Formats: sequence, C-alpha cells, structure tokens
Amino acid sequence: MTSSVLDLAPVVPVVVLEDAADAVPLARALVAGGLPAIEVTLRTAAALDAIRAVAAEVPDAVVGAGTVISAGNVSDTVAAGARFLVSPGWTDSLLDAMKGSGLPFLPGVSTTSEVVALLERGVTEMKFFPAEAAGGTAYLKALSAPLPQARFCPTGGISLASAPSYLALPNVGCVGGSWMVPGDAVAARDWDRVERLAAEAAALGA
Repeated sequence: MTSSVLDLAPVVPVVVLEDAADAVPLARALVAGGLPAIEVTLRTAAALDAIRAVAAEVPDAVVGAGTVISAGNVSDTVAAGARFLVSPGWTDSLLDAMKGSGLPFLPGVSTTSEVVALLERGVTEMKFFPAEAAGGTAYLKALSAPLPQARFCPTGGISLASAPSYLALPNVGCVGGSWMVPGDAVAARDWDRVERLAAEAAALGA
C-alpha cells in the first residue's frame, strides 16, 4: 500500500458500525464501488471487531481506525489489523503513539497553529476537522500559500455536492465523508445502495 492515506482514493468513507456483522458486506460494497480505504470509527463497541473482520476477510480493502484519541486506541487498533490511523485532534503523547505504530496516520487539526506544530514535528499530512464548521474550503485555500507543505483530508459536514470544491484545492489529497454509508442503508443492509453511492463518490477522482 502507498505510505500516504491521502493517495488511496478521492474519498475515504467514515463508517460508524453498531453491529460488527455488517462490517464485511459493507466493506465489500464500498470496495466494489471503488472506495478501498475505509475509516471505521472507534465510536461504538463493535468497532474493533469490525476492523478485525474487514482486515481478515476483505483483502482489497484498506481498513483504518478513526476517532483514535489515546495510545491505548492505537495499540488496540493495530492489534485488530488497522492499516492507517485517523484522529480528530492530537496531543504530543497521541502523536508519539501514532508515529510509533509504524502505520500511516492523519492527526486532526482545525487551526493554523496546530498545522505549524505538526510541521515542526515532521508531519505533513493531516485531517482537517470539523471541515465545514472550521472554515471549509476558504480556510484551507488560505492555508495553502503560507503552508504549502501541509496536505489535508478534510472531514466533517462534507457531501457529494461540496466534495469537488475541496478536491480542487492544491493542498487537499482526499476528503472523508459518511454520505455513501447512510444510517438507513446500513440498518436495512442495503449494500447495493451503498455500492452505488460509493461509485458516485469514487467518480469524483476521475
């Protein structure tokens, strides 16, 4: 796999799973639609089992862990088979744990000072979160001139309609979003719908 999460696909699905049994069919639908990088958030009790299942049973998926907020989260998700890590924000100890994992990771930022602090630590790839609430495309565009070495995966409030304006920015490698995994489709186990929505999202990179 590429060492950069930002280059795997134009869109990284952000997945919240209540039932680990849904993980494999959901991942297969996303991969079939053209979105191989899948961020499973640690917001539910099923998350680690979901990561474990996808890592074991869907070889074409690159499963990562989202909402990583502690060193314990890092070690747990690495043990479960996660192949990249995403955090909503960062601290020195969390950054050290993510670096120590050996996996690609995206620490979350929402201010210029946080970006500069990460650049100082040798980190150039970040999650911009919560993207829409924190200033959206205008904010990221403003960062590109003084901080061109920073690249972002904006996540938070992004839709199929707004994603292209983010992807057009020179400092955006991909976007994260959950619109291709709507809660009602997952609850109904409508994997065909998920695959269709994933294909729409994947086409944004064409």
